[in-house]
Amino acid sequence: MGVDYKDAVGSFEWDVPESYAIPAVVADHAESFGDRVAVRFLDEDGAREERTYAALRDGMNRFANGLEALGIGSGDRVMHLFPRHPDAFAVQLGALATGSLLVPCSSMLRSKDIEFRATDCNASTIVVHESLTDMVEPILAETPLERVIVLDGDGRDDDGDQWTTFRSVIDGQSTEYDGPDLSADDPMSINYTSGTTGQPKPVLHKHRWQYCFNRINAPYWWGIDEETDLEDELLWATTGTGWAKWFWSPVGVGLTTGATQLIYDGAFEPDTFLELLSSEGVTKLCAVPTQYRMLANADLESYDVDLNDTLSAGEPLNRDPIERIRDAWGVTPRDGYGQTETVALVTNYPGIDIKPGSMGKPTPGVGATIIDVDDDEEVETGEIGEIAVPVDSPAIFDGYYEKPHLDAETFSGEYYRTGDLASRDEDGYFFFEGRADDIIISSGYRIGPFEVEDALVSHDAVAEAAVVDSPHEERGSVVKAYVILADGYEASPELKDDLQTFMKEETAPYKYPRRIEFTAELPKTSSGKIRRVELREKEQHKHGL
Repeated sequence: MGVDYKDAVGSFEWDVPESYAIPAVVADHAESFGDRVAVRFLDEDGAREERTYAALRDGMNRFANGLEALGIGSGDRVMHLFPRHPDAFAVQLGALATGSLLVPCSSMLRSKDIEFRATDCNASTIVVHESLTDMVEPILAETPLERVIVLDGDGRDDDGDQWTTFRSVIDGQSTEYDGPDLSADDPMSINYTSGTTGQPKPVLHKHRWQYCFNRINAPYWWGIDEETDLEDELLWATTGTGWAKWFWSPVGVGLTTGATQLIYDGAFEPDTFLELLSSEGVTKLCAVPTQYRMLANADLESYDVDLNDTLSAGEPLNRDPIERIRDAWGVTPRDGYGQTETVALVTNYPGIDIKPGSMGKPTPGVGATIIDVDDDEEVETGEIGEIAVPVDSPAIFDGYYEKPHLDAETFSGEYYRTGDLASRDEDGYFFFEGRADDIIISSGYRIGPFEVEDALVSHDAVAEAAVVDSPHEERGSVVKAYVILADGYEASPELKDDLQTFMKEETAPYKYPRRIEFTAELPKTSSGKIRRVELREKEQHKHGL
């Protein structure tokens, strides 16, 4: 599939069906092609299950009936905390079918994080995997949670009225469900942002969000449109169930289009993933840059793959893995950019000429642009500004759950500001420059941290790097790099000099890190993003500010 970008932008029109809701979409798929496999599930112990679209519909309806019998319905908040699991869609779709709102949680969180979310959104129910109940039990008394449903749990029905099991909830329930008539404007989920400062924010999405993924992410990132023969495709998104990315891809593209997708529950190991790509016949892969970097260091040529698309998201992907994968498999990883609050705002759409390090171009119909950090004016070509979307775009979220003060602050202007900085070249390609609060201004120069980090990690001695501003008496600030060394290298003044010399050759001279500190680890959010705010605070403290 190739996209005529100008035609797509010029002809795009939003026409969101009033009755659109993901449970009804899955039910329609079950009617149209119920015997098509929706999910091929594998785990690291060799277990294998397949669920057709008819089976997904039946599981959804049984769980919806079971929730209704427990008194759970429209407007209730249902949290979930489980790994990739063959019953994940039954839980999510079943809760949505009742009119409840999903509140996804990641197993990388801590009990205090679960407590905060449950209390903040006043959740009544949580579905938790047996292996993760230790995260929930200590905080139950401090939260509004009234019901705990244990996935893969045995014996929990004897723990009192508060505890039950998924199996008990669906036992004997009908595969027919007569629930509320849902619409595109009904609330669907509360996805908490990880954030770099303050408490996570409850991002509210309506069912329209999934329609937008179908209209935007599917054709302009995954390369799936009405001409795609889904019988020949197998999708694999490596995300977990607790992240917004799960709704971007396994739900937002996989289920809405009616595709077959692979769900693998196992730790990331390059050789295992490469073997699965080959043995399962995956045609479209969506992974994060860290995974692509590790895959690119393996012997790619020894694996016979059927990939026609490789997609990357989460942060910019470096040039080296792009080139290695392209040379080995003849398919070029395509970056895409968006947030928990949005759909894909900028992508390297199918058929585009890839510029390494670029997000691509704004997706049709969304209206993404780059504006000045201090006002709503668009910046000139080559200037750094903030990625922004018109506040009336269907492709962004519907506010913060019961946080009107945040809504007023976020939507008071002409644009929703993403907080991410970018520049645009003469061909209209966007290049990520960092977070709005990550920008470094040194001697009047505005420096985005990613370009410096990208160049640093291309040096053999550097495994990972984070760049922040460090106070300087003459220059205001200088570039400071925190560097994790690769195996086999040791910190020394000579290595520091070598890295600085290398950087002067790789980037504009004013961008090189005048200060370098070797470290064993970097502070990160629960989703794995570097918390540069902590490093900036550290620099401020060091220099007495």
